Amino acid sequence: MNRSIKIGSRVFPLDKGTYVMGILNITPDSFSDGGRHNRLDEAVSHALRMIEEGADIIDVGGESTRPNYTMISEDEELSRVIPVIEAIRRVTDIPVSIDTYKSRVADAACQAGADLINDIWGLRYDPDMVRVAVKNRVPVCLMHNRKTVDYKDFYKDFINDMKECIRIALDAGISKDDIILDPGIGFGKTYEMNLYLLSHLKKLHELGFPVLLGASRKSVIGLTLNEPVENRLEGTLATTVVAVMNGVQFIRVHDVKENIRAIRMTEAIRYQSPNE
Repeated sequence: MNRSIKIGSRVFPLDKGTYVMGILNITPDSFSDGGRHNRLDEAVSHALRMIEEGADIIDVGGESTRPNYTMISEDEELSRVIPVIEAIRRVTDIPVSIDTYKSRVADAACQAGADLINDIWGLRYDPDMVRVAVKNRVPVCLMHNRKTVDYKDFYKDFINDMKECIRIALDAGISKDDIILDPGIGFGKTYEMNLYLLSHLKKLHELGFPVLLGASRKSVIGLTLNEPVENRLEGTLATTVVAVMNGVQFIRVHDVKENIRAIRMTEAIRYQSPNE
C-alpha cells in the first residue's frame, strides 16, 4: 500500500494511525443532523468547532443520502455547498472534501477550494465525475453502493464492485496514490451485510488502498441497539474502535471529540510496547 496520501496541503502518512473526517451537512433533511447547519455562519462555526476538537478533514455535503432521500437539483446543491466551502477556505487551510455524486457540483466545489471528492457511487453514477477529478487533480474516495440488494455471493460481489470503481479511476488517469476506499456501510446492503463488513474491515486492505469507514449513527447501530439516531454515539464509538484495531486510516463521523478520544485510547492499546 502507498504509505501516504496528499489531500490539499496536508500529507497523511497511512501507517501513523487513524484520521477523522468531520461531517458538515448543509441539508434540511439529513437523517442525523438535518437543518442544524443550514445558515452560513452556523456551518462555518460548526466546521471550526470540529477542527478545534481535532478533525483532520471537513466533509461538506449538500444533499441528504439517507434512505428514501429526495434528490435535489444541481443548482440547489451548489447554492448550499459553495458558499460554505468558500467561507471555510477563508479561515482555515484544513483539507475539505465535497460529498457529492454529481460532476458539476464536484467541479464547482473544487474550484471553490475542495481538496477531495467523496462520491457515494464510486464514480459509477455520473460518467463525468472521473474527468472532474483528473482535471482538478484531487484524490477521490470511492464508496461501494448498489441500487438494489441483489447479490449472488455478497462479499465476492462486493469486492468485484470495488474493483470496478478502482478500474474506472485508474483507466481515467487517477493515480493509485489518490484513491481511498469506503465499504459503504448502510448503502445497498442488509443489516447482516453491514455487520459482516464491519467484522471484516481488515480484508479490505488486500485491495491495496487506504480505507475510510463511515458508520456514524447509521441504521446498523440503531437496529442493533434499538435506539433512535440521537442515542447512537456509543454504538458509533464501538465501530470506531473496531476500525482502529483493523488498521482503517480514516473515519467519517458526526461527533469528532468523542471519536478522537476513542481513537487515541485504542491506538495506545494497539501500538503499545512492553519495552517503553
